[in-house]
Amino acid sequence: MAAKYVYINDTFIATDKASVLITDLAIQRGYGIFDFFKTIGGKPIFLDDHLDRFYNSARKMHLHITYTPAQLKAIIAELMEKNDLPDSGIRLTLTGGYSPDGFQLPEAHNLIITQQPFLMNLSFNNTGIKVILYDYQRQLSGMKTIDYSMAIWLQPFIRENGADDVLYHHNGQVKEVPRANFFMVNEQQEIITAKSDVLPGVIRKNLLTLENHNYKIIELDFNLQDLDHATEAFITSTTKHIMPVIQIDGRPVGDGKPGKISEALLNLLLEKVKQH
Repeated sequence: MAAKYVYINDTFIATDKASVLITDLAIQRGYGIFDFFKTIGGKPIFLDDHLDRFYNSARKMHLHITYTPAQLKAIIAELMEKNDLPDSGIRLTLTGGYSPDGFQLPEAHNLIITQQPFLMNLSFNNTGIKVILYDYQRQLSGMKTIDYSMAIWLQPFIRENGADDVLYHHNGQVKEVPRANFFMVNEQQEIITAKSDVLPGVIRKNLLTLENHNYKIIELDFNLQDLDHATEAFITSTTKHIMPVIQIDGRPVGDGKPGKISEALLNLLLEKVKQH
């Protein structure tokens, strides 16, 4: 069942009636931010973390959110009630707004909140994915912008190489997947994710702050040579939680199968999700 309503600038409006003007900087220049979280059984998951990142992205992009976090939560709750989609994905988008010359940033921006049905698969993926390396540093990496031009442009490259996604690296340093953070397990059984110039993912944050386990999970920049010695690898995102990576650039990671550490971390993460 599709969502009946969206929220745009103080108004709940029927989904098929929602629109913004073509003078918006999101259309003219691709300028704006967003965040995306899921609901399970009518409960938003890690909502505070997503709102923190949304406000941080806005501040860094010189955009102004006119609502307090409490007001945004109330708007989200009302949208969820109107749409009646207990298992869903909710996206908050803040566009650059209506620019008089298609370049200058106006004072007012457009806040758009949309909801779509989304059933989260909470089981461990026993197949895993294959990624292909590509030299690229995402601009404005600490902000969740709407600019995914490179990721979309690379889709033919990914398919031609028989991969499922692309793993960015730059100056020899491993970075991230376009829509997910990347983790590797080294020979010392340390679980490492890049520290610099990557998006601060919400699932990434919640893995780094997991409690009641004996794993060493750290932020540490690492290079392509380190990647050659990975015993396991996985990506994390709101829509995937933890997805094993079994092959990089045509070479198997470890034994080429989803690893036990990835599965154990997913179980720990799901326990945290259940608390929400």
